[in-house]
Amino acid sequence: MLIEIRELTKVYQMGVEEVRALDGVDLDVEQGDYLAIMGASGSGKSTLMNIIGCLDTPTAGTYRLAGESVSDLDDDALAHIRNRRLGFIFQTFNLLPRSDAFHNVELPLIYAGVGKEERRQRVEKALALVGLADRGTHRPGELSGGQRQRVAIARALVNRPSLILADEPTGNLDSKTSVEIMEALDTIHAEGNTVLLVTHEDDIAAHARRQIRLHDGRIVLDTTRDAG
Repeated sequence: MLIEIRELTKVYQMGVEEVRALDGVDLDVEQGDYLAIMGASGSGKSTLMNIIGCLDTPTAGTYRLAGESVSDLDDDALAHIRNRRLGFIFQTFNLLPRSDAFHNVELPLIYAGVGKEERRQRVEKALALVGLADRGTHRPGELSGGQRQRVAIARALVNRPSLILADEPTGNLDSKTSVEIMEALDTIHAEGNTVLLVTHEDDIAAHARRQIRLHDGRIVLDTTRDAG
């Protein structure tokens, strides 16, 4: 099991009031799954994504990633897991504007200490996978919104993470471009990657094999469609 979550709780103190963003969540995700987390604003879906992505820690409960307990690790250990095991796709792209697509995708490999020739091969493969093999020398300002998001997807893939996390990956894109991005994510899943996305849009969630819906910090629906 890639993700094992038990009785996960997250409480925020807002002045004198206590807000339970997550209230006893249990969740298992298998390697190779394609999961959409849905829910209205305030349902807890972003909090759950942040904890799964090792960007936040729970107040109570346990979270195991690939068999390792990460719910009580310190910031340095969490950063190490983020860099080695997780690939993030954000709706704001988070690309370096003065660097071309190749260098934006290459950055995680530089941080990981990967050699130059292997970096080149892996970046070229990642860009080709998202349909941008001929755009490596283009800076973000020379690319469309959809192309910039595909560069961000290639960057998330390049370190061969255990899990791809996509937070509203089509949130800033028009409907036609959103279709292109979801086709890219579908391809990535078909290649054997585990994909977990947060969305509030039914048509985006429909791409996932499995959908869970949160309400008031609890999972109220968990459905899996037939692979065929």
